[in-house]
Order: sequence, then C-alpha cells, then structure tokens
Amino acid sequence: MQVFKSLFDFSQKINYKTEILAGLTVAMTMMPESLSFAILAGLPPLAGLYAAFIMGLVTAVFGGRPGLISGGAGATVIVLIALMRSHGIEYVFAAVVVAGVFQILVGLFRLGKFVRLVPQPVMFGFVNGLAIVIFMAQIEQFKTVVNGQTVWMTGMALWTMLGLVGLTVAIVLILPRFTKAIPASLVAIIVVFGLVLGFGIDTRTVRDIAAVSGGFPPFHIPEVPLTWGMLQVVLPYGIIMAGVGLTEGLLTLNLVDEITGTKGRGNKECIAQGGANILNGFFFGMGGCPMIAQTLVNLSAGARSRLSGIIASVTILLIVLVGAPVIERVPMAALTGVMIMVAIGTFEWMSLRIINKMPRQDIFVGILVAAITVWLHNLALAVLIGVIVSALVFAWESAKRIRARKYIDEEGVKHYELFGPLFFGSVTAFNEKFDVKDDPVNVIIDFKDSRVADMSGIEALNKLTERYRKAGKQLSLKHLSPDCRLLLKNAADVIEVNIVEDPNYSVVTDKI
Repeated sequence: MQVFKSLFDFSQKINYKTEILAGLTVAMTMMPESLSFAILAGLPPLAGLYAAFIMGLVTAVFGGRPGLISGGAGATVIVLIALMRSHGIEYVFAAVVVAGVFQILVGLFRLGKFVRLVPQPVMFGFVNGLAIVIFMAQIEQFKTVVNGQTVWMTGMALWTMLGLVGLTVAIVLILPRFTKAIPASLVAIIVVFGLVLGFGIDTRTVRDIAAVSGGFPPFHIPEVPLTWGMLQVVLPYGIIMAGVGLTEGLLTLNLVDEITGTKGRGNKECIAQGGANILNGFFFGMGGCPMIAQTLVNLSAGARSRLSGIIASVTILLIVLVGAPVIERVPMAALTGVMIMVAIGTFEWMSLRIINKMPRQDIFVGILVAAITVWLHNLALAVLIGVIVSALVFAWESAKRIRARKYIDEEGVKHYELFGPLFFGSVTAFNEKFDVKDDPVNVIIDFKDSRVADMSGIEALNKLTERYRKAGKQLSLKHLSPDCRLLLKNAADVIEVNIVEDPNYSVVTDKI
C-alpha cells in the first residue's frame, strides 16, 4: 500500500498531462546519452538502455526525491572503463552490484546527511562545470567519421546540422512565451523530426549511434569466480562508483530542493540508488545514478512528482521492445539543441553577477571545482577537492581569529579571556598569548567565548599546564562549555588541569 501511494503521490495534486509529457521528453533526451556512454565504455548499447530503465523506474518509485531522474549516467560508467578493458563485462556487472550494496549501507547508516558539508562555492563550481561538460558534449555531435577517422563536419552536412539545432533552440526559447501546456523541448523534437522525415533531409539520427531494438532485460548472474582475488579486483571499482553516484545524486537532490522549495530524503535516495544498481548487475545494466541534465529537463517541463520518472523509464523500455524503428530515425540535431538549452539553463549565471562580492577564497574554490569537472569529467573528485580546500581555508581563517584579553584582578590573579576556537590551526597563535615567565602565581584562562575543539587543543593545554607547573605556578580553566568539559574528561590520561567550578555556559556551535 505504501508503494502504491508512493507511486501515484496521492498526497499532492498532480497535473497528469504535464507529468506524462515531461516523462516523454526526458526519455527522448536520456536515450542518446545512455547509448553514447555505453559505447564509450565498450559495453553493449542495450546495457545503457536497460540501465536507464531500471535506474529510472526503481528510483522514481522508491527514491527520496520526486522529480529526480536517474539513468545510465556517464559519471559512474567512466569509473568502469578500465575494469571493462582489463577484465571484461562480467566483472563490470559484479562491480555494479558491489556499488549498490555500499550505497544501501550508506543509506541505512544515515550517512547521506554529510552532503550538507558541501559549501555553496563548491556547489557553484559543480553546477557550472557540469553545464560546460554538457555543452561540450553537444559540440561533439558536429563531428563525423570519415575513413575511420573522426573529423569536423563541413559543407552541407555542417549547415544542415547548424540549421536544425538552431531551429530546436528557437522553439525551446520562443514557445513558452505563447503556451506552457506542452513542454517546449518535446515540441521542438517533434517539429524537427517531422521536417527531417517530411523533406527527406540527410542528417545524423539516433540510428547512427547504435541500434536500440531488443527485449526485456534478461536475468543474469555475473559469471565471476567467487574468490578473494575477484573481490580485490572488483571492490575498489565498486566503492568508487558508489561514491561517485552518491555524490552526484545527493548534490542533484539538493539542487532540486532549491528549485522546488521542498525537502528531499537523502538517505532514502541512497537506498533506492543502491537497490537499482544491484538490479542492474543482475539484469544486464551498466548501472548509473541521478542525471542532473535530465532532471533539469524534467523540472523545466513542469514535472514535480514521481510519475514523470516512471513514464520516462517505461517509455525507454517500450522503445526497446517495439518503438525502435521510429526512434532510430529521430535526428540528433533535435536532441543536441535540447541539451544545449539544458546546459544554458544549468549554468548558475547568478554566480557571475555576485562574483565581485564573494570572498577571494570562495571564487578560487568555485573556479577550481569547475575546472576539475571540465578537465577530468570526475564530479566526485572535483567536489571532494573543493570540500577539502574549503575546509583548509576555513581552518586557516579560524586560526587567525583566536584572541586573548588580559588583565589582573584585585587579588593578583591574571586572567586570559579567550575569543575564538582552540583547535589544530590556532594552537601556535594560542601559545604565543601567554607570558609564563612574568605571569603571577595564579593564572585563569576564561573560555566563555572560546572552546576546545580537538586533540590538538587538548595537547596545547597540556603543554601550557606543564610550563606553568614547572615555573611553580597554577593554571586554571574557567567557563568551559559542557562539550569542552567532556572532551577534557575523556582525555584525563593525557592532561590534568584545574577546572574552576562555574555555571554551564553554552556557545552557538554547541547545537550544530
């Protein structure tokens, strides 16, 4: 019953016409991409279409984000190219299953929340880099194969391609000004398809990529030896694929949250992705993850429920079963034009408008993430590097903020009122604040506006305490927040300090 309710989203009002048309549009844009990446990895073309069907259907029904579209994505397939070349397709299917298991574990242990650690500059870089990658992939459609070599189109072939792409872009731009009843992308594909078919225009079609005719996804247990050696080969690829898929998926989920103003469930999406990838491994699919380009096509068409994703995946299966003769004649120019508009819509133009108002380090991080995304086509690595650089920048800036106000009270006790966190980055500056030699016998460090954050901070207090003890003086700590007290208590074997009894003081970060 829960699955049935999830399938039709009775809890919200659905525009069924919009959802169905959006699903059809998504299917048309997803097919050539899934085929292209399957061929790029050396896999059978149908492995890409089966992945689009299985990933799309399972995540649409059981995923944590209505409106999110999953399929046979290039981000995850690229990880498997080396494995395909070295060990063959059966090991690829085994790696996809392993990736699915890890993704389910991430969801069950509720680790999807760590996507919140991705800063906004990294998100800007991720989205902008992806937009550039999508656009550059469409430029490749202006190449053709001559005598076994890939060269740029020339002459009439080039002008025909440019004209049809331009017509597609024009329809996508202009039609919404008159009506939004039908997705402009779908209308553009149909119009260009009709012109090519009606006038017999010679141009590239889906058939030039690969044949799409086939049957139902066959059940297939990966034919690999159940040995430790096999697991050593498959495990690294499976873990990397799982990480890439979850990174792209959860960031796409966050992007959809921002666009729709609603909240998705990251851990549920992780489990759905994992289940879909396990099915891929057993049903001849190359695996995949959420696809940001197709998701944006879906949202721009007005879809907001699970139904559009279900329609898209079922449409792909029907095309494989019975619709291949028609779909194979769809001109690539129409699909290229739609994806160019998706790239333009994906780019965060706002980031260019506010770039002069952003801190220099944030600008650097955003450009770095975008550059890595474009250069390596590895979204997970780009985001990981961006997060690491952002964390280091934050640590450096926080380290410079530790300050101390010093005074001696009427009883001759010297007080150091600290401001800012005591952690690995600020330890050096912290030690420079104290004058052990000239301080009086009793010294108090007031942590009312500070906190001990990590083991480096504890060790710094330990060494400072020893310095005062050797000088025959007593160091006391005052106004420690409860979490700092607990931290010092757990490190009792490392440090022994005198903590002055005082009321519990909490700071803002205690509740984060």
